[in-house]
Amino acid sequence: MSNFRQIFFALIMNIFCIFLNGKHLHKKSITYSYPLKILPIHFAKMNYRIILPPENLKPFVKYFWVLENNNNAAVTFSPLADGCPGIMFQPADKGLFSIEDQKQPEIFLYGQTIEPIKMELSGKVDTIGVIFHPHALQSVFGIDAHELTGTCVDLGLLQPKKERSLLEKLQAAATVEEKIRLLCGSLTNSLQHTGDKQDAVIRHAVAEILRGKGDVSFATLQQQLRLTERTLERRFKQAIGVSAKLFSRISRFQQSLSQLRNSNYQKLSDIAYENGYADQSHFIRTFKEFTGVSPFDYRKQLNEVAENFAAHNKEDE
Repeated sequence: MSNFRQIFFALIMNIFCIFLNGKHLHKKSITYSYPLKILPIHFAKMNYRIILPPENLKPFVKYFWVLENNNNAAVTFSPLADGCPGIMFQPADKGLFSIEDQKQPEIFLYGQTIEPIKMELSGKVDTIGVIFHPHALQSVFGIDAHELTGTCVDLGLLQPKKERSLLEKLQAAATVEEKIRLLCGSLTNSLQHTGDKQDAVIRHAVAEILRGKGDVSFATLQQQLRLTERTLERRFKQAIGVSAKLFSRISRFQQSLSQLRNSNYQKLSDIAYENGYADQSHFIRTFKEFTGVSPFDYRKQLNEVAENFAAHNKEDE
């Protein structure tokens, strides 16, 4: 695969968390939201949609996403750390995802991403995903979130055996809308089965970290929550999958990534200082930890995507 296609799909896997504003078309209990910045999707002949969850799932699900194309060329996805677990469904007859040459299940639940990985797909992209709020592994599925950090599990293994498998239903479903309804129903059943086993104290801690965009005083937070440092870290790992401090670093990284992507800076040091990094070197080290490349190289790749897209548009005119 060309270097450009690898760059493009690396970007696609991370923009799901950003473009949630747009025109909405309401249909029954599901809202279809089309991202404002959809041009890169058009370039690759991709159909990308964000679908907001019904009211009962909004405390747990941020959104569903759909990505489709009719091209059978091999593609590489590179998810980045964003603080959120999720689900991915890709039908086996269209081609399965592989991570480090290991085929993944048709539908799998994944935990916190803490380092850059590559997911390869040889076949037609026909993927539906779920992006959860950070606490969902514990509150929806009743599992310790740290068990899935940096890995994934066949979602079928978490379903009650007496129920017809979600996978069978999804395979039989004819439309995206029907598949989304099936996913919503399955998640609602999981909530009823687990009784919403969420840690309200840790949810408050997550909200404070996100509100501060990763820049928080843990001494103050521990005092507010009346928890020792050790207890906070233990409960945070159980509920979210990573320590509170690592989650804070991921939140700060995402904020700086957004600023870099939107060219909202004059010098790279501006991003470092505006996001609470000690200096530019600290920012660069953190950025490479979560992306595998330097901010300079990442920005160059963004420019290459824009230039290639412009050239492609001229060819289509």
